[in-house]
Amino acid sequence: VTLERTPTLVGGLNTSTFDSNRCSMDQPNRPRLTAKALLVGAILIPLNAVWQMIGLRWDIAHMSMISLLYNTVTLLFLMTVWSRLTERIVPSLSFSRADLLAIYTMVSLSTAIGGHMCVQMLPPIISYAFAYNSPENDWQALFWHYIPDWTSIRDRNVARNFFTGQSTLYTPERLQAWLSPLVIWALFLLALFLVMLSINFLVRKQWIEHEKLSYPLIQLPLLLTNRRSNLLGNKLMWIGFTIAASIDLSNGLNDLYPSWPRIAGIRGHDISRLFTTRPWDAINWLPFGIYPFAVGLAFFMPLDLSFSCWFFYLFWKLQQVFGRSVGFEHDFPYPHEQSFGAYVGLGLSAIWISRRHLSQIVSVVFSSSTTIDQSQEPFHYRSTVLMAGIGLIFLFVFCYQLGMSIWVILIFFCCYYALAIGVTRMRAELGSPVHDQHWCGPDHMMYMAFGTRRLGPQNLTALSYLYFFNRSYDCLLMPHQLEGLKIAEQAKIENRKFAGAILLAISISLPITIWAYMHMSYRDGVYTGWVGRESFYRLNGWLNNPLKANVPALTASGIGLLVAFLLTMMRARFFWFPFHAAGYAVTSTYTMNFFWFSIWISFVIKSICLKQGGLKFYRQAIPFFLGLVLGEFVV
Repeated sequence: VTLERTPTLVGGLNTSTFDSNRCSMDQPNRPRLTAKALLVGAILIPLNAVWQMIGLRWDIAHMSMISLLYNTVTLLFLMTVWSRLTERIVPSLSFSRADLLAIYTMVSLSTAIGGHMCVQMLPPIISYAFAYNSPENDWQALFWHYIPDWTSIRDRNVARNFFTGQSTLYTPERLQAWLSPLVIWALFLLALFLVMLSINFLVRKQWIEHEKLSYPLIQLPLLLTNRRSNLLGNKLMWIGFTIAASIDLSNGLNDLYPSWPRIAGIRGHDISRLFTTRPWDAINWLPFGIYPFAVGLAFFMPLDLSFSCWFFYLFWKLQQVFGRSVGFEHDFPYPHEQSFGAYVGLGLSAIWISRRHLSQIVSVVFSSSTTIDQSQEPFHYRSTVLMAGIGLIFLFVFCYQLGMSIWVILIFFCCYYALAIGVTRMRAELGSPVHDQHWCGPDHMMYMAFGTRRLGPQNLTALSYLYFFNRSYDCLLMPHQLEGLKIAEQAKIENRKFAGAILLAISISLPITIWAYMHMSYRDGVYTGWVGRESFYRLNGWLNNPLKANVPALTASGIGLLVAFLLTMMRARFFWFPFHAAGYAVTSTYTMNFFWFSIWISFVIKSICLKQGGLKFYRQAIPFFLGLVLGEFVV
């Protein structure tokens, strides 16, 4: 247990074979990040964006819906192989480790920005209310007058062609209609992302250098590019790779050619149909499935964290059974609301743990104090705070012009960034394969807390426009930013140059991913149009039938917040305490249904490895589980 709580041992990075820290320390100088890497990253971003949007046509390219992005891992794998093949023949065509990791981070950020719950949802939201107005719903009279002209596409024909496809974006009328709203909303997203990046800059030293959190999700890219680990030459890695790749390849061919044999028993089988009597029939979905990449990723989680994942998943099911047995309403136990409170609790706990570091930053920013060494920081703290302030002011003015009340803006963004910090902290500690948190963002909690009548039609309409980045949190950008900074620290890359690569990637990705989505939508039709339907039909219902505050749901959120605080306090006080607030927060989400059993399998295997073979055997097994992740991702 003592070894399991040592963060640097969790990812296998403090071992004699797999040690990126020690390998980097052997070098007299920091690895140099070259302009070639930035150029290649800038070229790959539009190519990746087009591929990401093309996949929407077949509903297959939701690469941003899991924590570790399979497209970027595959790209890193291919570029690493390329570099190993060309370094002796044509060295100029090869890439250093610093270059590979910078390109990986840039493409990861681009994928998250162009993801399923970010850019892909924006154009449908700002055009749906005008494209689908009809005499039956009479949205024009109901809420059109609450929508500022600069936010939306009001030309019905332009919007209709966008949703139906079989057309082109490149006509003067359509370009003129879309240009201004998309530029304005892109600036909104830029401000949103820069505030996230500023927060990461402020907590970087505390979370990366002082607390030394484990960051399980970055172990594969770090070890894949580490020459001394020789991961590509490890037989165990290729055994794991072959197993995962064979399963996915065989089942994929079976989908295309049914006569091809299928490896059964791998994907989820719902056993809830076995529970037909009351109160056990409350378990309405209990899938068992084995995903090789999830088994591999969970192997890098500390045992207490992987235990918390599958334990709390089953705990949520038991809560449903309990609620049915005592006659509670069907929404009990309000898992999404509890999870929201737990994530906010994680974020606030992380801020509290970092309070001494943050107080030192305050003294540096507002006085001449030099208590913190800033030489290795991406930006000086004053510049970071200034960037955050400018971003927050822009967000405040934007939302105020959108029609939101001042108190609504303050509550909304306080909850949003607390939730974002909680998800980021969870990934830094736990490395969960998913964290989607569907249908329960700050907007939802405000409806629950105040009721729709108290918010009023103007606020409700404005919040409906913000639904595109609050429907789910599976491709939240903030964790990817922090993991990039952690990659730079582990690989000993200069933080300021790496931060420049992050800023470059965000600046390029926003217009490129928006263009790629618009281009493919006018050609093939909009796949994600249902987000507009969800948002505005919900608004239609609220304006016609106002809802009161939902006290049980709000209570559940408060319970989630208190449980997160309690679990964090217990872990700080008692070293042996096995439950973690991150596991409690993440396991109520929709996608965890698919992966909980894989995490349980990995927990059992890792427990056996550590108890029977010790730390040495655990280290030796690491390449096999990396191979499981890599094999499934590549296929």
